[in-house]
Amino acid sequence: MSDEDKAASPLPEEEPEQPSEAAYGSEDVLDDVEPAPPEPRVKARRSPWNRGRDRVLAAVIAVLVVAVALVIGTTSDSAATDRTEADPPPPLPAAPNAVPGSLAEIWSARSGATPVPVSTGDSVVTADGGEVASRDPLTGQIRWHYTRDLPLCTMNETWGRVNAVYHKTENCSEVTQLDPGTGRITAQRNGNAELGTQLVSDGSHVTTTGKKLLDTWRDDLVQSAEYGQVPALVNAGKQPRTGCTYGTVAAASGKVGVIEHCPGDPADRLTVYKAAPEKDDEPQVAFSSVLAGKRARVIAMSGDLAAVVLPDQKLLVVFNGDGSQRAAYPLDVPAADLAADPPGGTEATTQTAGGVYWFSGSKVVAMSRDDLSPRWTLSSAMGPGVTFASQLVVPIKGGLAVLNETDGSTIRTVGVDRRGYTGPVRLGTAGPVLLEQRGNTLTALK
Repeated sequence: MSDEDKAASPLPEEEPEQPSEAAYGSEDVLDDVEPAPPEPRVKARRSPWNRGRDRVLAAVIAVLVVAVALVIGTTSDSAATDRTEADPPPPLPAAPNAVPGSLAEIWSARSGATPVPVSTGDSVVTADGGEVASRDPLTGQIRWHYTRDLPLCTMNETWGRVNAVYHKTENCSEVTQLDPGTGRITAQRNGNAELGTQLVSDGSHVTTTGKKLLDTWRDDLVQSAEYGQVPALVNAGKQPRTGCTYGTVAAASGKVGVIEHCPGDPADRLTVYKAAPEKDDEPQVAFSSVLAGKRARVIAMSGDLAAVVLPDQKLLVVFNGDGSQRAAYPLDVPAADLAADPPGGTEATTQTAGGVYWFSGSKVVAMSRDDLSPRWTLSSAMGPGVTFASQLVVPIKGGLAVLNETDGSTIRTVGVDRRGYTGPVRLGTAGPVLLEQRGNTLTALK
């Protein structure tokens, strides 16, 4: 073949380059995968509530739910409570400069759940049956009320509020705190106070009295301490003694004093503990001392001091904050006055700026607030005294005695018609009005 023939003949076609197995594998999976067959159609399940009987059952359940809600609503504490509120009352006129020469009844109302007159700010509050009612001190007209279908156990005033304790089931367990001016609820709690309880206050805490259990609350009604036989006990071994029963109770300066009757002790015991320990179920005892006799009664506390009466020894004994005896004074009080503990475990005492006044049952014993030493004694009394119109006033048979607070001498007497009532009288004040608690009745005098 000539050179020209070679140049005219075409070049052979090159084979296309095949991909290597090392780079792509031996198969082209994208070209070979067949599309998946469609999922078979599943027939939807019929709702089990489409049948007639199922609809009927659903309707019955709905009716039952509504019925239960109605029962709860009509039997709940809220449904069993009737209450009103009011605007704050107008200011009361000031008390006179001196006790008037005559005082007459201006109104009276039943108040069986108040051991003493309850007045705070410009209001007087009564408690009877299941009703707490704020009244105009000058007219007795009700301004607001809080009523439950439960009986009241007791009521007091502390922190400028009233604390109403109601009896439910086995004890005095329902507590409602109310603003005395408006009737607004400021706190509520469930407690374990015993029947017959009274409330003892030191100004910062309130303690319920009882034979086996003492509960202490702070101003929002949260429990700060419990002392004694605790129901539904969670942590055992926290209480200092078991099997004891309690007599009288007093409180001051963040401490609670109680007379204990304990098995194995030769005589009664005085225990003073903190009202607000580090743990509410673990009492912090300042001291606990066996006394020199039985039937002892803690009369009053002031600061770190506690005054105890020993009837058999006819002594008033004052103890320091560490349990040591500070002083002992002879006591001239009839034995009949000290034969039994007072109702509710609280002594009939009052305090003024400089004095503590204890009503034994027939006499008033005046003590210094500084050291609880006795100053003087007044016979034929019907209750302890209060400051009214800048003077000390003590209820006596037939009226009131206006006394010199320093030595107990009588400045004058004021006649009061008590309509045949001869029992103990507890006094209170509200501006120009003097209040007398006569058993289950509160009477206002002006």
